[in-house]
Amino acid sequence: MKKSGILLALLVLSGCGTMDTVRGWVGSPTGQEPAKLVEFGETAKFVERWHGDFGDPGANPLQASLTRDAVYGASAKGTLTRLDRATGKQVWRIESNIRVSAGVGSGEGLVLIGSDKGDVQAYGEDGKLRWSSKVSSEVLGVPQVADGVVIVRSGDGHVAGLNVADGKRLWVYERSTPALVVRSHASVTIRRGVAFAGFAGGKLSAIKLSDGSLLWENSVSQPRGNTELERISDITSNPVVSDAQVCAIAFQGNLACYDAVQGSPLWSRNIDSDKGLFILRKHLYASDARGAVIALDKDSGSTVWKNDQLLRRDVSAPYAQDEFVIVGDYQGALHALSREDGRFVARIKLSGSAIQAAPVQMDDGLLVQTQNGDVYSLSIH
Repeated sequence: MKKSGILLALLVLSGCGTMDTVRGWVGSPTGQEPAKLVEFGETAKFVERWHGDFGDPGANPLQASLTRDAVYGASAKGTLTRLDRATGKQVWRIESNIRVSAGVGSGEGLVLIGSDKGDVQAYGEDGKLRWSSKVSSEVLGVPQVADGVVIVRSGDGHVAGLNVADGKRLWVYERSTPALVVRSHASVTIRRGVAFAGFAGGKLSAIKLSDGSLLWENSVSQPRGNTELERISDITSNPVVSDAQVCAIAFQGNLACYDAVQGSPLWSRNIDSDKGLFILRKHLYASDARGAVIALDKDSGSTVWKNDQLLRRDVSAPYAQDEFVIVGDYQGALHALSREDGRFVARIKLSGSAIQAAPVQMDDGLLVQTQNGDVYSLSIH
């Protein structure tokens, strides 16, 4: 296979084959060393505002969640923590008594986590359990909340809509999956009453939030190759939506954009990734499978710039803010690139632990979580 920096380990789960992607130089099938960090003259600077700890997330890339005045995070052993958004100080910490495999999600007054046994737990912002529900298999995607519905993505490819008040099932969207799939932590992206979800086999679906009915489905990528491994072409990250446009990228496949209402194709590029995308104004940003960071014109798909100085460093999905595009790597370094031309402008080493989840916006800065459970509030100027 053509991927460097990724060890593909074949597992068997519920009678269907899944693949884990394990990061780092040790996992490179070509044995190639990750690119060494280049020196540059900094024209911007990261500043740490506060630093917290959510505990060990285990093998799953658990993510922090933000509300108006809080930051929530979880550990694999089931500890759920609330930090003060302004100071990072702990407000409360509780034990959920489940092994957390997905989270944290939040919205409409709830804080949500999922387990490897299919449990979904909803807590209030006071840390008290509101309800517990069950879905068909291991919860891998961060639960999402909108319009009175909690959307839960499970490992078998099902998407369930639960009542935000009591967790009772409202609907389930099911589709068949190929014999071999990549273990995916993708969730859904919700806009204007529609949940957009990418699936194994390169399918992108638009699901009506109110009843789970399929509005449209399209193929971001077609499986190709002679072996089952080569034919894997799964969407393993959340789609992104801007105005009336939705885009998704597939592992060993393509990047494609569609009309969000009709599902009609707009453009497609032969760029693949298991990381994800970010849209800001006129540009679409991607970290490809090799570790290159790419800026594309959102409307045409043409390349604006490309930075390939982080190859094989297991670069996270990008995050764009103001004049910066920001990515993390497998050694816990955070890199800021110029949105104008992709050159490096700032760098900070947070810890020796990988940054797998894309940074997220917090006030006039950003929030970053590392794979050992550390969480940082940063600004960049």
